[in-house]
Amino acid sequence: MIKPELLAPAGNLEKLKVAVKYGADAVYLGGQNYGLRAFADNFTYDEIQEGTQFAHEHDVKVYVTVNIFPHNDDLIGLKSHLKKLKEIGVDAIIVSDPGVMSFAQETVPEMELHLSTQANTTNWASALYWHKQGIKRIILARELSLKEIKEIVAKTPKELELEIFIHGAMCISYSGRCLLSNYLAKRDANRGECAHPCRWKYYLMEEKRPGEFMPVFEDDRGTYFFNSKDLCMIDNIPEAVETGVKGFKIEGRMKSVHYVASVVRAYRNAIDAYFADPQNFKLDKKWLEEIGKASHREFTTGFYFGKPTGEEQIYKHSSYIREYDFVGVVREFYPDSKLAVVEQRNNFRVGQEIEFMNPSGKDFHQKIEKMWDQEGNEITVAPHPQQIVKIPVKREIEPYTILRRKRHKKS
Repeated sequence: MIKPELLAPAGNLEKLKVAVKYGADAVYLGGQNYGLRAFADNFTYDEIQEGTQFAHEHDVKVYVTVNIFPHNDDLIGLKSHLKKLKEIGVDAIIVSDPGVMSFAQETVPEMELHLSTQANTTNWASALYWHKQGIKRIILARELSLKEIKEIVAKTPKELELEIFIHGAMCISYSGRCLLSNYLAKRDANRGECAHPCRWKYYLMEEKRPGEFMPVFEDDRGTYFFNSKDLCMIDNIPEAVETGVKGFKIEGRMKSVHYVASVVRAYRNAIDAYFADPQNFKLDKKWLEEIGKASHREFTTGFYFGKPTGEEQIYKHSSYIREYDFVGVVREFYPDSKLAVVEQRNNFRVGQEIEFMNPSGKDFHQKIEKMWDQEGNEITVAPHPQQIVKIPVKREIEPYTILRRKRHKKS
């Protein structure tokens, strides 16, 4: 039985380090160009260098996205970009376009090539074709069932690695190949600039009655009928493992540090628990609770157990479920004084109950009793974004520990 590689999103250098610390086997990231997340922070070459070094020191692999569908102008500078990635020592590049693939094979023939989900691989014949072209790993389309994935695994060579998504946002269009954003917002989703119009509110207008807007359902708020629930397979780790794929991928390069830490650690624990004792594996509710503490939509298993129905969409709103606020991340901890140096991410103050989420898994709650700023002045509140403060902590903690606070429900 193959233990799948847990692949985590890295929207910036901090998220990469958090993904590594919280249990990822590999991370995927984008440079300043050629990736499909133009509005993520993305990485400079120096940051790719630092991130790759950090990952490799922890035996974690780094894959870089070069998966836009380029127009002619986009090809300018591509070869030098690929050479730079090879120089840095990244483990693979993720491509979707045959032209980009041929550039890579000519320029950096030693580099491992992974085929993006954007290439819409939905059957074993296509998988065989891409393998013959030199592809090492295929990230399968999200529109496949687990039964179909098993068949693709069975009918392709063992040398060909297959990867599937197990968590994150679902695109309304086939494998993310979408023109909706281009049409409505003049931002090309296939070149990394999606405006996510699938999350917008829509009304129906009949041709002969212009100006009379009718909700698709009888609801005066309109409806978000393109708005998919988020994929979540934490309940179905055994079934996903049994497909025989090599990689489990988490979506979310645009998501927060808190999201990366929570989701990666939950899946790490679930996968490890299953492989420690497959016969007696049971879902620990704490894993699902942990995922739920990060910002998310309602969950679905997507196409894995059959074609989605109308229940896979969220019609009433486009907002996320947010039950916790991410308030800070630990930069340093001094064991002698038991002081933690914290970088603020959301306003928090003395007297509040805070949960400390450790990479090691030893979480605990504590009330903030005192707080000092960088100059050593005692303060009662940390209101400024990325403000550095020191707080006393009752237990020993590690750098990259996440601080979060439960939101009070509005009455």
